[in-house]
Amino acid sequence: MQLEDFLESVKDMPSYRLERELNSLVRQNYRFKNLSSENREIVLDLVKKYKDKIRRGLGISEYLINKEMYRLHQKRDEDDLTRRDKEQIRMILESFKK
Repeated sequence: MQLEDFLESVKDMPSYRLERELNSLVRQNYRFKNLSSENREIVLDLVKKYKDKIRRGLGISEYLINKEMYRLHQKRDEDDLTRRDKEQIRMILESFKK
């Protein structure tokens, strides 16, 4: 499933299906392919955190993206995030921006 397809259908999905589709999206989308499994889990946790906003069609604001990126930057050593990983995580979060 592509991100655009997911965003179009998210409003009509029940919660259990939304969780399943999010898991599938993170594990199969080409944008996630070079992220390690731990980093994919970080992305999945971030998307789950804002799934209600995404579901209502509000998206994630630039402020929240910057806030999450700042938090990830501070924890970059313990999460073992490279600069490239952070750029991709930002790109993924921005794709949910309205």
